[in-house]
Amino acid sequence: MTVKAQDAGSGGDDETRRDFLLLTTSIVGTAGVALSAWPFIDSMNPAADVLALSTTEVDLSPVEVGQSTTVVWRGTPVFVRHRTEQEITAARAVDISTLRDPVPDEDREIKPEWLVLVGICPHLGCIPLGQKSGQPRGQWGGWFCPCHGSQFDTSGRIRKGPSPTNLVVPPYKFTDETSILIG
Repeated sequence: MTVKAQDAGSGGDDETRRDFLLLTTSIVGTAGVALSAWPFIDSMNPAADVLALSTTEVDLSPVEVGQSTTVVWRGTPVFVRHRTEQEITAARAVDISTLRDPVPDEDREIKPEWLVLVGICPHLGCIPLGQKSGQPRGQWGGWFCPCHGSQFDTSGRIRKGPSPTNLVVPPYKFTDETSILIG
């Protein structure tokens, strides 16, 4: 009986040791898998150059009343116009029920004097004229797409031509009185 007691005692130690080794191996294996998977998971984050293009900061101080500037956001031209009182008044006087894509001027800007629009015609992706002085701006004084004749008013709304919708207003916010952040 003494022999059986010794066998039983040594068997218990083997089970405890086996449990310890199994647990330790499982922990080390799990940590190894996690550490080897991390570079793959981290590679799914956007690259620094992509993050840099996701927003564009624009200094508005050099843009005088009545002038426009074009900036690039995500590889796309964005028109920023410092509107005159006459342009604001003309945009707000329009009966929106007569528009193809009826949106009030107030819903297309944050501050009435600043209009920010993606500079691509919704019809076929052309870049409308009207940013520089001397360029045709169409019948309503906004932008004119020479490719197919779409004309936009001083709020970027489609007034004539084949474009089905208004010029798009990108997401933007004022960071201070003379700066906006697009994106």
